[in-house]
Amino acid sequence: MKVLMINGSPHKNGCTNEALSIIAEELKNQGVDSEIVWLGTAPVRGCIGCGGCKAGNGCVFNDDILNAVGEKVKTADAYVFGAPVHYASPCGALIAVLDRLFYSYGRYMQLKPAVSVVSARRAGTTASYDVLNKYIGINNMLQVPSTYWNMVHGNTAEEVRKDEEGVSVMRAIASNTAWLLKLLQKAKGTELEKPVLIPKAKTNFIR
Repeated sequence: MKVLMINGSPHKNGCTNEALSIIAEELKNQGVDSEIVWLGTAPVRGCIGCGGCKAGNGCVFNDDILNAVGEKVKTADAYVFGAPVHYASPCGALIAVLDRLFYSYGRYMQLKPAVSVVSARRAGTTASYDVLNKYIGINNMLQVPSTYWNMVHGNTAEEVRKDEEGVSVMRAIASNTAWLLKLLQKAKGTELEKPVLIPKAKTNFIR
């Protein structure tokens, strides 16, 4: 069992990474592997709605990190999407990646546990948390519960560790993710492995 965590922050070892690291520590305590992938600071393309990903070969653009992340998505058992708050919204690089990732690789993530995590010095966390959760909710994924909103506060990684409530929430996320993964593993090969999936009816407002 492996959890793929995406660090959308431009700061590799900043507050978002610290939150993900706390989750990774508790996952390890409960026998679950994890990997933190940092998106870096290189430019990331936004989705242009070309539909090229429908061919099933990932995103048509190969000049940024997206398809490399997509290959990791294929073999992961659960996901954590981590973002700092920029102007009361998740950082733009992560949004660009998630837009293309869910179009190109969303089928590999269905029916798997997922978590959104945000970090901020002070405010904008609940708005950002809401944005990230929409990706999970639209893709037949299992949103992992916790004990409060999935957020940490601090201006540095060291300050995040002092956010006792935030740290406890991160650990609860990890514990619940490990629990869900173990339940899903036990369900393999039984009638409980997958739900009956209802086909999506897609309409426009004008017809």
